[in-house]
Amino acid sequence: MAEVSDAPVTVADGRQSAAAAEIARGVCRVLWAHGLTTVTELALPNGRRADVVGLSDKGEVWIVEIKSCVADFRADHKWTDYRDFCDRLLFAVNPEFPRELIPGDTGLIVADRYGGAILRETPEHRLAGARRKSMALLFARTAAARLLLLADPEVGSDRAVE
Repeated sequence: MAEVSDAPVTVADGRQSAAAAEIARGVCRVLWAHGLTTVTELALPNGRRADVVGLSDKGEVWIVEIKSCVADFRADHKWTDYRDFCDRLLFAVNPEFPRELIPGDTGLIVADRYGGAILRETPEHRLAGARRKSMALLFARTAAARLLLLADPEVGSDRAVE
């Protein structure tokens, strides 16, 4: 039987810049260290795509929006649409990013490809039970489908998987 690794796995699907992918890798490591498992590039029910979603053993859902540069931050305001799908909303940036730009009502992670740190906790806004269940199922089904496609790429040739 194969051993289970304790290292997080991120999925690079070509949607992210190289800088964003490196931040995502570090974010997944940070969340893993805090007891959350992660899925990257998760399509949400409202049509938005969250950069990183973390799920705790208690079912708490964290969404992390990655900003790789100031221009990306200023041009993209869709992050407000994520609040309805998480208990905690955080931004993740590289160490050089001007942190004062990040809204004070969100958490802040500074990360690079090797890891990072949560510099500011985020206020919790608890999801309703039905939404929590929906998000946990979305997370689980997406993660399971991706694992299946890694093990058997031919199985998914007739069906799109987020």
